[in-house]
Amino acid sequence: MQALLDSLIDWFALPRNGLSSVFLVAFISATLLPMGSEPAVFGYVKLNPDAFWITVAVATLANTLGGTLNYWLGRGAHSAVARHRDTRSLDWFSRFGPKALILSWLPVVGDPLCAVAGWLRLAFWPCVFWMALGKLLRYITMTAVLLWVPDDWWRRLIGWFTGG
Repeated sequence: MQALLDSLIDWFALPRNGLSSVFLVAFISATLLPMGSEPAVFGYVKLNPDAFWITVAVATLANTLGGTLNYWLGRGAHSAVARHRDTRSLDWFSRFGPKALILSWLPVVGDPLCAVAGWLRLAFWPCVFWMALGKLLRYITMTAVLLWVPDDWWRRLIGWFTGG
């Protein structure tokens, strides 16, 4: 088991595997699995500042593809289960339609929003557009803000957690 864990950690090593790791982490984090892609995106851009835009583009694409997977899972669930529209949240979502997916970047609720869009059988391409826009704005903002924080601040923060 330790060998498997070591090989997974080695595979995700950003300097060597780079954008493929960013893509995979961003894709998985957009599914209903609990995982965040921000550390991988920030770490890669921190190591390669000239790759800011390509990293944001790769992360946005992968995260949007993960969101579309949630959409199709929700759509499939709708086909498999009788439709129940007795909650106000579904009515709210139906009222705003695909535009509500601009919030798909939010932690905890963003990924399920994509599945609910599929469940409600909202139009696919408008959903993808609003998902991608929200995720793009999140990656640009989050990565730019984190890059503006001085390295000394990060070292102090890490030292605080490690006791150093």
